[in-house]
Amino acid sequence: MRLFRFAILTLGLSATAASAQSGANWDYYGKTGPLGWGKLDPAYQACSKGHEQSPIDIRGAHLNKALQPIEFHYMAGSVTLENNGRTIVVHVNPGSYIVVGGVRYDLQQFEFHHPSETAVSGKLTDLGVQLLHKSADGKMVIIEIRLAMDRGNPNAVLAMLWPHLPKKPGTTEKVTDMVNPGGFLPADRGYWTYMGSLSTPPCTEGVRWFVYEEQISLSLDQLRAFTILFRMNSRPLQEAHGRRIEANE
Repeated sequence: MRLFRFAILTLGLSATAASAQSGANWDYYGKTGPLGWGKLDPAYQACSKGHEQSPIDIRGAHLNKALQPIEFHYMAGSVTLENNGRTIVVHVNPGSYIVVGGVRYDLQQFEFHHPSETAVSGKLTDLGVQLLHKSADGKMVIIEIRLAMDRGNPNAVLAMLWPHLPKKPGTTEKVTDMVNPGGFLPADRGYWTYMGSLSTPPCTEGVRWFVYEEQISLSLDQLRAFTILFRMNSRPLQEAHGRRIEANE
């Protein structure tokens, strides 16, 4: 089996953006880093006290043949890239969505983490893209896709986005080209799934994660362009606490 990851969260906001709009300031380093998130603000208590936190190490997945493929209904369109000081968030136009278990989840935006947040048998990849969705009744899904330099081939979607990377925190750049996030999807749609949380404060639980098994590629230049801006922006792995991890194939 190969690797795949995804992420989901609040309406119109990524996990990072949602937590950034209120509450105490946090970061990936020092006193405001992940080990101290739970103490920074009472609203962040789940970060230290929760038992279904993300990301985790994928091991010992149980095959569940009843799991259905995720239906993707993504549309190409212009996007806006935002440097929020912690990652690059890509804001998309309304209309793209997925269907999971007969429920529609609308794509809000997607964002990037170096290295990938989910591990598989202890191994992280060079970059992770998390696509963030929300249902009409507020349920959240995160789909993470992991990118690696195994072959070093440039990624076509990144090739459209990276020339427009906003360099300074708090700035945005518009991409008028037709960007389709479906270009990140691997050919093999096998996935792992488990119940987790937002991977940034307030670390809200009850989030369904889907991690695709197959990795996709990016080039060294594409990875460097991101790491120049963000040396490391991933939360450490969290305890599984006996959670069931399932695979659809």
